Amino acid sequence: MTILDLSPGDQTVTVSGDTTLPEVFAALPAGLYPPFPRVNLPGTVGDLILRGGFGQTFPFASDILGVTFRAPSGRVVRAGGRTVKNVQGYDLTRPFVGSFGLLGEALEVTLRLRPGLSTGHVVHPGPLAPTAARFTWAAPDGTHVVHFGHEREVRTVLDLPGATPVTTPPDYAALYPQGMGVGEGGPLRDLRFAWQDGAAHPTPPALFRTLAASL
Repeated sequence: MTILDLSPGDQTVTVSGDTTLPEVFAALPAGLYPPFPRVNLPGTVGDLILRGGFGQTFPFASDILGVTFRAPSGRVVRAGGRTVKNVQGYDLTRPFVGSFGLLGEALEVTLRLRPGLSTGHVVHPGPLAPTAARFTWAAPDGTHVVHFGHEREVRTVLDLPGATPVTTPPDYAALYPQGMGVGEGGPLRDLRFAWQDGAAHPTPPALFRTLAASL
């Protein structure tokens, strides 16, 4: 893994596509958080970008500021950059996020970091439902909810019936020996998809396939 650039003042971090999620957390200073929960998922940050995130209750693509990727043609494409307002010409960053590899392989990714004075993670027996928390997903042991921000806000958001604190980041990699794909019956589900081991990817629309062919 490689942390290519970390700018706490700008609240951004640029990593190589083969960096794992735990490695990103280990590199960050206290009080700054990436756009994914503190869990271990199969694959890397690049794989997470291709899946369009995990567990988020907010537009994941808005926190991906830039991506350098290798298209199926072999062409290396650089889209976006380190700043939030960085739109010059056609922005390929957002189409790349959630493209499930159709546009290529992520080589470098720039993430927006969010500040928070406090963070918390609980699991509760209730059903998966929209929430004010930053992240939520259903797992075999219950519904997980993660939030960061002001301490009072975190306590309010995580005050759920039957909730118990989670102190050890879940490791879900062993659930997906063939990779994390979309399909009913998978062990994890968020507000977008059920995630199944080795399942097929969503069928892309024709216009998206045309974009991929043009790269």
